[in-house]
Amino acid sequence: MAALAAALPAHSANHREAPITALDHKADITDVYAFRSYGTAETTPKVTLIMGVDPLLDPANGPNWFPFDEEIVYEIKIDNNHDAVEDLGFEFRFTTEQRLAGLFQVYAGAGGGISTPANSPAPVPPGTALVPPRIDSFDDAGLGQRQRYALTLIEYRNGKSIKRTALGSGLDAVPANVGPRTMDYRALFNAAIHSLPNNVKAFAGTTDDAFWIDLGGAFDTLNTHAFPVLNAAQDAAAANIAADTVSGYAVNSLAVEVPVALLTRSKAVEPASAPAATIGVWATTSRPRVTVRRSPLEAVGSGGYRQVQRMGNPLINELLVGTGFKDRFSMDVPKNDAQFANFFLDPTLARIVNAAFAGAVAIPTPPRTDLLPVVTYAPPIAAVGTPAGPVADLLRLNTGVAPTPAATASRLGLLGGDAAGFPNGRRVFDDVTDVALRLVVGGVLAAPFEGFSADVGGRLGDGVNVNDTAYRESFPYLGDSPSGRDRRHIDPGEAGCTAGVGPACAP
Repeated sequence: MAALAAALPAHSANHREAPITALDHKADITDVYAFRSYGTAETTPKVTLIMGVDPLLDPANGPNWFPFDEEIVYEIKIDNNHDAVEDLGFEFRFTTEQRLAGLFQVYAGAGGGISTPANSPAPVPPGTALVPPRIDSFDDAGLGQRQRYALTLIEYRNGKSIKRTALGSGLDAVPANVGPRTMDYRALFNAAIHSLPNNVKAFAGTTDDAFWIDLGGAFDTLNTHAFPVLNAAQDAAAANIAADTVSGYAVNSLAVEVPVALLTRSKAVEPASAPAATIGVWATTSRPRVTVRRSPLEAVGSGGYRQVQRMGNPLINELLVGTGFKDRFSMDVPKNDAQFANFFLDPTLARIVNAAFAGAVAIPTPPRTDLLPVVTYAPPIAAVGTPAGPVADLLRLNTGVAPTPAATASRLGLLGGDAAGFPNGRRVFDDVTDVALRLVVGGVLAAPFEGFSADVGGRLGDGVNVNDTAYRESFPYLGDSPSGRDRRHIDPGEAGCTAGVGPACAP
């Protein structure tokens, strides 16, 4: 066991994982979530779909903060007939209004407003309104940068759009959380949860980054801050024994909640045992082929849209695909992923860990057919008899599996005996870092095999078990963006804070 004293790599979500998105942060998809909604019980079963973009946003970083890019088409796509080609899509497109063109920052507010004092120099007379009142609604004057979006349902046939249905337009997106003097962020967040026709809800805006990890330690060539094999108590703890590098950072989130029957090919709520119950989910960002910047005029795009990035599972491009292939992977489509099958079914990461720790971490013999449930439609996610389809990076979700209430759910999802969790879809509180390590490196789905130990391969982890911020218990489930004034980034060596299940992060 001493050979394991150095830590394992664990960087499962996509934060600048490809060369192209390291240069184009706005188009960088950080995470994709898909799960049966587990909030207040409703008669209509629903699925929540979330994509995060623009990673590692420091909410103190004004004066323009983090608007969605008007030039980008953001889309969450659904495959419901198991061919790794989109059948449905939820498309978000944004517009931006600048309402404080003469001010040095895009958001401003304080109390009931601030006026010039008696000794205000000419030509501005005393009593002139200078700072607007605190921002409490999207109509307030201090909300200088106001973003709205249109949400469209796209129906596809053989990957080609055949019908577009407007679900909502002019929908406000919540801004970055500048700080408590400037705005009531919680009021804006609540007002940005839009109830739309046909039992659909939508949300977009700057939120807490729901992901957690010892990212810095992982990228210091396998030098995380916690012992890589957790003991039983550490594994069960709703607490962190290592620092969460993503703490205090925000991300731009886009979310939609829709009835299950809208997503399945049968247009019905299918039992978990039915092949039609399982869908594939992924997200894409696309830009015009050519963009001309014409400041102060608006940018002009031409030449049609080209995909910049896609993401399904929280481990494929980051953990498995080689750097020289990441851009090609990002811009290609899931049905073509056979070209990357060698990365999926003989992961270099597992071989490196096996070598780095002198064989103390045993790995299965390739081809790694134990990983097929992650890259095809196969049990234990999809029902027996479901067409496997091609090898493809899709987040598979069996919509027939009832949601597990957050209070009784396992952060380890399927590996923790919780059938409603990752890799059966992905909830915001699923610990995909530890699950990915145990799947890809530990080979837990291939066990037993020569050298496997459940106390090693089955307990790999980075020591970061929970988020620093509490999640909501209903749509859109995401936590508040940290306050720009009071955000708290946890330093290496700190145990970390676990808001919602332990001490909150102090300013």
